[in-house]
Amino acid sequence: MKLFFDFLPIVLFFVAYKLGGGEYSFNGEMVQVDGIYAATAVMIVATLFQVSFTWLRHRTVERAHLITLVLVIVLGGLTLWLQNPDFIKWKPTAVNWLFALVFIGAYLFTDKSLLERMMAQHIQLPNKVWSRLNMAWILFFVGSGLANLYVAFNYDEATWVNFKLFGMLGLTIVFIIAQSIYLARHATEVPK
Repeated sequence: MKLFFDFLPIVLFFVAYKLGGGEYSFNGEMVQVDGIYAATAVMIVATLFQVSFTWLRHRTVERAHLITLVLVIVLGGLTLWLQNPDFIKWKPTAVNWLFALVFIGAYLFTDKSLLERMMAQHIQLPNKVWSRLNMAWILFFVGSGLANLYVAFNYDEATWVNFKLFGMLGLTIVFIIAQSIYLARHATEVPK
């Protein structure tokens, strides 16, 4: 359920893109709206809702959601203001590469990797396994960002929108399953 909630703005972006283009009446005038701009506006609102709902329900918000919110507002806002979809196409790459930098920074400048900080209370792993997992996440984030750029700027917009939902979600699910299999081979539960 959490994965769906995390991907909800992307799902709504996809739906708005598919349904949002066309002519609309605005102050008595007919205005042509491109689907990418409708989808961008929906994603901004959906991400604001996601963060607000999480805050109201739990009185805390994950840093990943806050980072995504800032990038959605900035890059989505530039897309709408300048009427240039290239900005929103960079958003998945910017998010992924920023996460990669955070993982690298935590690994280089602290005594534990970010994954170890998040998961050590639940499972015990040897240090080299924590390091490998951290590197796997870094490579995943960098690779996802590169894949997004490749599709965004080598294929048509509709293909990129499909990839943004199905391709990125598929890559994430496959990566999480692979990581779970790897963890199962090395993990021991932390005694309660």
